[in-house]
Amino acid sequence: MFGNIGFMLPTSGSQRAPPKDVPPPTPINLPRCCPEIPESKASDRQGSTSSGVPEPLTSVLQKIIRPAELSMSHFEALGVHVIPNATPAQLLPDPAYIPDFAAWDALSADEVHTVNESTRKPLNTGNLSPGCQTYLERRRELSIANEAAYRTVRRMPAPKGQPQARLGNAYEFYRHLELFASYWEDTSKPRAAPDAEADQSGDSNGENADAATDGGKPAEEGEAAAFSRTGAGHQMPPDYRQTMITVFLKLVAYDFTCNVTAPRTEPRLQITNKPPNDPPRSSYFSSGCVFVFRTPTTREAARAGIVEGPIAAVSARHTITFPPAESATGKDRESALDLAREVIAALITAQHRAREGHTEKRIGEDAWWCTKPRWGGGSGGPIGREVEMLSGADQTVGDKDAPLPDTKPASFGPTAAPQGPYSRPSGASGLAIHAAGGGLMASSSGPFKGVKRQKKSGNHPMYDNYRMVRPPAATWDRRAKYEAIGRAHGADYDDVFVISAVLHHVSIVRVRVPDRLLAVLAGESDEGERASGNGDARSWGKLEMWRSPWFDFFQVDERVQAMQLIWCMMAWTMREQPPPNEVKQEDARNGGRGGASTGDQQSQDDVKMSGA
Repeated sequence: MFGNIGFMLPTSGSQRAPPKDVPPPTPINLPRCCPEIPESKASDRQGSTSSGVPEPLTSVLQKIIRPAELSMSHFEALGVHVIPNATPAQLLPDPAYIPDFAAWDALSADEVHTVNESTRKPLNTGNLSPGCQTYLERRRELSIANEAAYRTVRRMPAPKGQPQARLGNAYEFYRHLELFASYWEDTSKPRAAPDAEADQSGDSNGENADAATDGGKPAEEGEAAAFSRTGAGHQMPPDYRQTMITVFLKLVAYDFTCNVTAPRTEPRLQITNKPPNDPPRSSYFSSGCVFVFRTPTTREAARAGIVEGPIAAVSARHTITFPPAESATGKDRESALDLAREVIAALITAQHRAREGHTEKRIGEDAWWCTKPRWGGGSGGPIGREVEMLSGADQTVGDKDAPLPDTKPASFGPTAAPQGPYSRPSGASGLAIHAAGGGLMASSSGPFKGVKRQKKSGNHPMYDNYRMVRPPAATWDRRAKYEAIGRAHGADYDDVFVISAVLHHVSIVRVRVPDRLLAVLAGESDEGERASGNGDARSWGKLEMWRSPWFDFFQVDERVQAMQLIWCMMAWTMREQPPPNEVKQEDARNGGRGGASTGDQQSQDDVKMSGA
């Protein structure tokens, strides 16, 4: 009966023609906003009031209500200085933690097992870092051709004469990369010539068809499966990009006892402005970033969901309307907004890392508007639609801030009735009620009427929440152990990493956040700087950012380079550091030359030599 339906099933080796209604590909244009501050004006502050006095940074930032109000003056007020296309030696504070990847790639299988233990370094968790053997496994997994990996993901057989690709730990990465290929052009494939595209779009004659199969051998394209795009880049769901960068980071983060975790509370950049004569004003900028946290060493803490850090921020943006470089004659607003999102993610991470050893002080704590009853402290009672929906059987709680009544419920005879609507009577009282009422089936109109359950309307919780006078919700995660992991001892700044993702590209950014800038954002003023005679100076200097090139996930070489940079970032952040007292003793032996390490100074010299 069903013996003749085999011809309807397409064979795995035949090439399927791409759909005809595919939208045009989305152009690939990357953000290029790179503000720079000359060394001569590194501490000059931009923007001033009508009286000529420089406007506080918090006032400048709190004036931003909509994203369209962002301008380059806000980056100048922060002192943002971007160094694009940074080398690994510039991107890492200490180049000594950059492994010799070229030497590791040249090792044979026997040499890898011999030198693997010598390449493992101690971490701040008490464990050892992954060595060259783990690196070569990740490199081999990321070096698989895209179409071969797509076959494994789709469970399709490999072409004749070729082994099936074994994805290993990178299976989830290729599974999401295959989803990307449905919306973006695979840049690893060679682009077809314009003449060939014209021939394919036109009507093919019999001679061309015979030439394609000349010699009785099928064309190479016929043996490969057709992995064609079916949508445009702007049609891809935003969750794909966030999941893609997450699974890519986990390839390296797991081996360093870290994980990418979404925050339980909304990440917010807290800004507090304390005018001299007005009450302080607090506001925030929210962000959709996630964080790289360190996993606790104890099993009980890990099961409880406790995380330590954060170590870095992961910011995936979904803007695709960046203008091309050739037509960038005016203001590139989309690139400026993209840079602002990276800066906000870096500052939020720095604020979270600075919470080490502190307790949360909620906004409005002990303030009158968080402690006193609203509208003069009246007696309370039902309000709004509660009055309309109130019936004789309803029991209204009233104002939650009002004191509880002192009256006691009346009792019936020797035994009391149930004390609450949900209480169950005791055995004696139950027998008395049964006897007096004439049995269980007695009329409800008797003297002992059954207790009705309290009716709870769906609108009551809304009004109850309105009655409650309390400060805003907490912004600190109770199950997060905030700690500045990897920060150099004795330094007055914190090097924060941001893994940035747009389109199908990834870039690693290092931001040096001064402690003075965090203090200014928390409400401290720069009156000391103005009183010293340098009224136009930024007390924090500038906010430096080192950005790596953009790496394409579709390109094998580029995603391997991105993995190497993430490996270096994790190796430096998770390094084992001596206790602070030993660092101070070492600085005293060196004549008080503390602060940044030798590798950090070398990195700064590299930046200056590169002309940045």
